Amino acid sequence: MKIFLTGATGFVGHHVARALASEGAELRMLVRKTSNLASLEGIPGETHVGDLAQPESLKPALSGCDAVVHVAADYRLWIPDPAAMYKANVGGTRELLRLAREAGVERVVYTSSVATMHFRTDGVVINEDTPVTLADMVGHYKRSKFLAEQEAIKAAEAGQNVVILNPTTPIGSHDAKPTPTGRIFVDFLNSRFPAYMDTGLNLVDVAEVARAHVAALTRGQSGHRYILGGENLTFKQILDKMAEITGLPSPTMKIPFAVAATYAFFEEWITGRIRGREPRATLEEVRMGRKKMYASSAHAQQELGFRILPVNPAMRAAIEWFRANGYAPQTPA
Repeated sequence: MKIFLTGATGFVGHHVARALASEGAELRMLVRKTSNLASLEGIPGETHVGDLAQPESLKPALSGCDAVVHVAADYRLWIPDPAAMYKANVGGTRELLRLAREAGVERVVYTSSVATMHFRTDGVVINEDTPVTLADMVGHYKRSKFLAEQEAIKAAEAGQNVVILNPTTPIGSHDAKPTPTGRIFVDFLNSRFPAYMDTGLNLVDVAEVARAHVAALTRGQSGHRYILGGENLTFKQILDKMAEITGLPSPTMKIPFAVAATYAFFEEWITGRIRGREPRATLEEVRMGRKKMYASSAHAQQELGFRILPVNPAMRAAIEWFRANGYAPQTPA
């Protein structure tokens, strides 16, 4: 099967590329002129230089492909110009779907996010059928992914073969950027985590997320959304697990929402707007933290053969990779 893959130089995309290649897929991977291709070393396939913000640059890459796996996204919780995020996430997805239809591509697997779901403050576990609207989305990243997912749903309703995957919070090796989740690990490893908020996340092994992408090519139902998750954990439980793995102390001080919001406000203004650097905390993160992002992956288990794995091995893999690649000291200070 010949597959056009976007996002292969990113965290999840790297693992998806490896999983597809291991199954014998013939890969054509989208890269930008500025992309660091180090993560593609050892992955057989060809590269195509293009940009989701310039859809026509993708057209030649789709010729002769049997499927598209669209993993690429602008994943940031702070951005000086949100219009760029909407152009890549929403416009890029819409146009890629159109170009795939025109090229006669048989199937599209679109990597959305659990961020498009409606979570609650009381920790109730949600699934794909939990009612949600655009008004439930907090911040530009969530809104852009929600709108992009709507484009995929509309395309499926119009007859295009589109499967939608909604990973929760992937963790594992090769988070080179790193993602906002990866920065939590890096900050913890560098002893920059003095306190925590009362929130919760669902952590999932990125390797199992990648395996689900392979399964979705043949087993996914068009128009269906599939949450790909692992363990539902409070933030304190996550930090405690990191402490057990590393020997570093887990923070014991819980920060009230108002204190966290005040800190994030000044971080955005001073570090972000005045100094022009990405802030360590944002109001969007704090607002998201008021909800516990607990989710069920039963639908993916039933239809894709998805496995809910213990999260400790993936956490250990992430920690070892960050240490081995210079993001944190090799041993606790």
